[in-house]
Amino acid sequence: MKKLLNNLKTNKMKKQTRVQSALESIAQTMVGLAISFGIQVILYPLLKIPVTFEQNILITSVFFCSSLIRQYFIRRFFNKCKK
Repeated sequence: MKKLLNNLKTNKMKKQTRVQSALESIAQTMVGLAISFGIQVILYPLLKIPVTFEQNILITSVFFCSSLIRQYFIRRFFNKCKK
């Protein structure tokens, strides 16, 4: 952890490979997937939005895929800007 913080301070971090970017995007998005699904299971009934469990999975999956793609390309963009 200290090494990471020192690298951030001195801006000597290496660029991420495409695989590293993809893995980071997947990990971040999986956490978001779990959180958003849990929120939707609680929030929709409170707002009296009639959504079945299957529909909730579909909605969450669409947002999951769009988030994963968005995050990967943003990471690659910033990685390219480090040149």
